[in-house]
Amino acid sequence: MTTEVRVPTLGESVTEATVATWFKKPGDAVAVDEMLCELETDKVTVEVPAPAAGTLAEIVAAEGATVGADALLATISEGEAKGAAAEPKAAKAAEKAEAPAPADDGARVDVMVPTLGESVTEATVSTWFKKLGDAVAADEILCELETDKVSVEVHAPAAGTLAEILAAEGETVQASAKLAVLAKGEGAAPAPKPEAAAEAPRTAALRTGEDAPSAKKLMAEHGLSPEQVEGTGRDGRIMKEDVQRALTEAPKPEAPAPAPEPARLPRAPVAAEDAAREERVKMTRLRQTIARRLKDAQNTAAMLTTYNEVDMTATMELRGEYKDLFEKKHGVKLGFMSFFTKACCHALKEVPEVNAEIDGTDIVYKNFVHMGIAVGTPSGLVVPVIRDADAMSFAAIEKKINELGARARDGKLSMAEMQGGTFTISNGGVYGSLMSSPILNPPQSGILGMHKIQDRPVAIKGQVVIRPMMYLALSYDHRVVDGKGAVTFLVRVKEALEDPRRLLMDL
Repeated sequence: MTTEVRVPTLGESVTEATVATWFKKPGDAVAVDEMLCELETDKVTVEVPAPAAGTLAEIVAAEGATVGADALLATISEGEAKGAAAEPKAAKAAEKAEAPAPADDGARVDVMVPTLGESVTEATVSTWFKKLGDAVAADEILCELETDKVSVEVHAPAAGTLAEILAAEGETVQASAKLAVLAKGEGAAPAPKPEAAAEAPRTAALRTGEDAPSAKKLMAEHGLSPEQVEGTGRDGRIMKEDVQRALTEAPKPEAPAPAPEPARLPRAPVAAEDAAREERVKMTRLRQTIARRLKDAQNTAAMLTTYNEVDMTATMELRGEYKDLFEKKHGVKLGFMSFFTKACCHALKEVPEVNAEIDGTDIVYKNFVHMGIAVGTPSGLVVPVIRDADAMSFAAIEKKINELGARARDGKLSMAEMQGGTFTISNGGVYGSLMSSPILNPPQSGILGMHKIQDRPVAIKGQVVIRPMMYLALSYDHRVVDGKGAVTFLVRVKEALEDPRRLLMDL
């Protein structure tokens, strides 16, 4: 019986990929989910696992070939090949652990980098909770990894003693890399690991991988040598995006040298007594990603902000009247975020361009609302997404916000929970902010900034009265959204909050 190996889902708007590397050749035995080859798109690198155990019978798409979505890559003849060992039951159990199966020679067990998430290829070792020689129990947390999105805990695959640490704190590791080695049994002694000797093999191994074909082609076209490009792929392989990055960063002699960015200017001289009191801390991967994405948003979008203010009296009275009954029935407190989420969904229906994004020369309108809710965490700002918020009730929204907020603060959000948002709400008011201009969350075209509710004197029907007022700010991409649409959106949000009955009547 023959099983086909096809191109997996490549991602939204990605239609083709290049076969970068085959890890198996015809005639090789393969196990279920064993890695067969690696594909390279213009955005990410995709690994292709074996859909069944057997023998690799034929490779249809060779290295360097361009293949479309769901194209045939190879075929597998089911049944055990000569000399091939049957797939152990432990391998099947490892699938459920969301981590590569650890090597186990009976006395020592490898600790591997667990699954990091779609499109995430590397992580930084942030903290080791155990040191060499420490006894560990099965499933006990050994260390924590930090990606540009989330933190990942690494658990001990077996009980024993931590014999080797192969990736120190602050070190960047690739997906499926080995982090440490456990010696089974309580009395196992840690293996000696001289630092100099240990670092040398890893450094030498950085360039052992074969560079991606598309990267070789691009280097040849621009006259670059492999020594001029820093490879970020597996085993130091140079990928297409590495070459593109090198070309972007490389000086172009024919053009005048650009003025240095302010952020890259050398620091002003610091007095010796002041330098002794400074503390230098390396930016986390999450903070680096936040900085890069926010700067990219400013550089790419024609960002503009419009402001308004809302009288929160009616919303606060409605919330005060029903909050106890609401909590009793639904088991969750009635907050302000559900009102704002509902009001934004209502306004987005009338002004759909605020819920759109630019893709090349096209504008993609979303006929749904995946609402991003910005959450501050000890590691930085993250934006979990409430999917199909426009179809949810107040109670469902409040429950989802509470769930995602708790997971965000604990560093437990998955990549899927932070992707696909179409509009974002950011609440600086919880920190006391009275007015601010939020920055877009690309590729979205709009973000609403909430602020502190403050009692202020306002004129109503010729009388000066004190009302709980809040400033609202809508930052939008002027390439997609005109000023009329932005102001209309914000006015509709204001109207819905000042008279929540409009939400029920769809007005």
